[in-house]
Amino acid sequence: MTPKTYDVRTHGCQMNVHDSERLAGLLETAGYVDLASVPAAERPETADVVVFNTCAVRENADNKLYGNLGQLRPAKTANPDLQIAVGGCMAQKDRESIVKRAPWVDVVFGTHNIGSLPALLDRARHNKRAEVEILESLETFPSTLPTRRDSAFAGWVSISVGCNNTCTFCIVPSLRGKEADRRPGEILAEVEALVAQGVIEVTLLGQNVNTYGVEFGDRFAFGKLLRACGEITGLERVRFTSPHPAAFTDDVIEAMAATPNVMPSLHMPLQSGSDTVLKAMRRSYRSEKFLGIIDKVRTAIPDAAITTDIIVGFPGETEADFEQTLRVVEASRFSSAFTFQYSIRPGTPAATMPDQVPKAVVQERFDRLIELQERVSWAENRTLEGREVEVLVAPGEGRKDGETARLSGRARDNRLVHFAVPDGAERPRPGDVVTVGVTYGAPHHLVADSAVQGGAYSVRRTAGGDAWASLQDAPVPGKPAVSLGMPSLGKPATSPTPTAPCAT
Repeated sequence: MTPKTYDVRTHGCQMNVHDSERLAGLLETAGYVDLASVPAAERPETADVVVFNTCAVRENADNKLYGNLGQLRPAKTANPDLQIAVGGCMAQKDRESIVKRAPWVDVVFGTHNIGSLPALLDRARHNKRAEVEILESLETFPSTLPTRRDSAFAGWVSISVGCNNTCTFCIVPSLRGKEADRRPGEILAEVEALVAQGVIEVTLLGQNVNTYGVEFGDRFAFGKLLRACGEITGLERVRFTSPHPAAFTDDVIEAMAATPNVMPSLHMPLQSGSDTVLKAMRRSYRSEKFLGIIDKVRTAIPDAAITTDIIVGFPGETEADFEQTLRVVEASRFSSAFTFQYSIRPGTPAATMPDQVPKAVVQERFDRLIELQERVSWAENRTLEGREVEVLVAPGEGRKDGETARLSGRARDNRLVHFAVPDGAERPRPGDVVTVGVTYGAPHHLVADSAVQGGAYSVRRTAGGDAWASLQDAPVPGKPAVSLGMPSLGKPATSPTPTAPCAT
C-alpha cells in the first residue's frame, strides 16, 4: 500500500517554524511521508494531507489563509479523501468559524494541542465530519513530541512558550497563553542530543526569552542558561530570540560577552521610539532605556549586530511621535529592521482605540522609515569592507547564487554573506565554515569575493557538514529523519541549576 503524503505549510514566526518541524515529525511517526520525498515524476500535485500552520499577527493573515484554502477547494472536490488541517494562532483565535467559512476543512487544532493532529485526522476520516479541538492551556510541553528538523546542522530549541506581557497591539498572549518555562536540565539535554546528531548551531526560542525563569523564581536563569550552553563541546553557535527590552538585564549582556559560542547578534524589538506611543502600547520601557541597552551591548560586544521590530502608525501616533522613532533608529544603528504598518487585530485593546491613523499617513511614514533604515544598514555594512568574516555555509540562502556562482551563509553576527569560491579550491558543504574577506557591503547582505581577488579563503570542515553530507541519500536530501521528543520531567520544586557546568 502506497503511504499517504503530507505537506506542512508554515506562516509566521520562528516558533511556528519549529512547531511545523514537530507536526512533520508527528505525521511521519503516524506513517505519512513528506510530499517532497516522492520522486518528481511520481509526485502528485497535492499531498493527501495539507496542514496550514498559521499566524494571526498581521492583518492580511486572514486573507492569506482563506485565499490558500480557496485554492485547495477544487482539489478537495476532485479528491474527497484529501484532508486539510488548520493549526497555529489563527486556528486558536477563529476556531469553529474556520469551518464555517471553509467547510471543506477537515481539522482545526490550536497552539496547545499540536500533538493531537494525527488522531484528529483519523477521527475526521472515520466520522466524515470536521474535527475542531482547541485547548485553552498547554498540557504537554511541545518538546516531548517527535520532530523532523529542516536542517542537518542547525536546530531550534524552545526554552519557554507563552507570554506574560499585555502589549495592546499583540494577540499572541491570548493565543499562546501564559509563559511556561522548561527546566534548564531538559533544555541542555536537548541541546546535547542535537549536537550528538551533528548540529553545530542552536537558536533558543521563547516569546520573551529573557523572562525565562519566572516560573521557578530565578531572574538570572537566562544568563545562566547561555553560560551553560558555552560548556557544551561541539556547539559552535548559540543564538536566541526574542528578548524584551523591559526585562533585559546586565547579566545577560555579561553572559553574551563572556561565552564564546554565543553569537554577537541581538534582536531587540523597539516597536516605537516615542514614549507616548510606548505607553499606549503598554511597553514597559522608554526610549532612553532602550538606547541605554544598545550602548551597553555595544560596549561589551563591539562587533554586535542589532536588529529590531518597528510598528508605524499605531493609534494616536503623531508626526512628532514618528520623528522620535526616526531619532531612535538613527541613534541605534540597527543592522536591519523588520518594519510593519499597524493593522487592526480584533481582540486586542489597540483595535478599539481612538485616533486610528489614516492609511495614507501610515504609508508615507513607513516609506520614510524604510529609506532611513536602508541608509543606516548600507552604511553599517560598508564598515565591514576589508574585514574577514567566518561564515556558516547554508544550502542556497541567496536567490542569485546560481547566476553569480557564489555560495551563501551567515556570519557570526547573523549577516547574510554571499562569497566566491575560486576555481579548483575546496568547495565547502552546507554546515561547513569558511573564512573570507568582505569586498562590498550592500544594504541587505555582504559580498565576499576575496577568494578570487587574491585574498582570504579557507574552509573548515565541521560535524555539521558531515551531518549534511550523510543525508544526501535521504528521501529529502540534507533533511534529517524524525527524532524522538525529549522526556518531560515536570516543574522543579526549587530553583534549579543547569546540569552542565555554569560560570556565575
